[in-house]
Amino acid sequence: MKYTQLGRTGLKVSRLVLGTMNFGPQTDEPTSHSIMDAALGAGLNFFDTANVYGWGENKGRTEEIIGTWFAQGGGRRDKTVLATKVYGSMSREGETWPNDDRLSALNIRRAVEASLKRLHTDHIDVYQFHHIDRRTPFEEIWQAVDVLIQQGKILYAGSSNFPGYKIAQANEAAARRGGVGLVSEQCLYNLAERRAEMEVIPAAQEYGLGVIPWSPLHGGLLGGVIRKETAGGRRAEGRSADALANSAVRAQVQAYEDLLDKHGLEPGETALAWLLTRPGVTGPIVGPRTAEQLESALRALELELGDELLTALDEIFPGPGPSPEAFAW
Repeated sequence: MKYTQLGRTGLKVSRLVLGTMNFGPQTDEPTSHSIMDAALGAGLNFFDTANVYGWGENKGRTEEIIGTWFAQGGGRRDKTVLATKVYGSMSREGETWPNDDRLSALNIRRAVEASLKRLHTDHIDVYQFHHIDRRTPFEEIWQAVDVLIQQGKILYAGSSNFPGYKIAQANEAAARRGGVGLVSEQCLYNLAERRAEMEVIPAAQEYGLGVIPWSPLHGGLLGGVIRKETAGGRRAEGRSADALANSAVRAQVQAYEDLLDKHGLEPGETALAWLLTRPGVTGPIVGPRTAEQLESALRALELELGDELLTALDEIFPGPGPSPEAFAW
């Protein structure tokens, strides 16, 4: 397993992040436990979740599944760098109240306690703000975080889906308080969606944040969808199907799959391996529903993409260009 430092922290984390979003909604508890055991056995030590995962009436279920896995012992918790998130309402439909979501000090305090209970742990390694909160000043957010750090309930704070200017605002506010600030940013970033290269990743690099891309296969679009259709397998669904309805996108994806066919490479594994070549990236989040999908993701760590292939991928999926030059007309 390949490891790296998470931003400017002392945490040593695997270069793939185990995303647990499917645990509960699509993957049952025994299978989820098996996947986590296999991941940890392969050296993958960075697990990501969120308090709302499980969704709908089952919000919190994913954290509970991780918690019952930790409760089995065997050093599972000690070997895992655990990240979860706060923002969305945890109330059931029809039971919402004024302070049950976002990043108020009150919600942060209550959300941490609830996550710790579900996760069967006494601390969270990286506590992430799932979205920006335009209603709550960063001074209040950091006051709540500072208390939790002093109490030993969290070690670090991270962000998710933050624009570059909010990363800057958050860390400048933390610096005024003498705090560490954000140590990581989860952002939408993959071959087909590279806007993060314009502001988010430069801001993260400037402030020493690790970058943790989510949706590395762009909702399955980069996972060989056309190849699977041709082979008579499952047709694209959801966002992938909507995207492929656009003839330009379909041509782009076809060119991608044709290129990888020439090199004898798997599309999903190549998309992950490409992210591992990108400046500032700590490791992409993979969300396996099955053990086989985890094995495929792990193979991406062994792929070495040559300069010729990287150039060809840039031609198919061009990025915005270097920042700040990309902003110039």
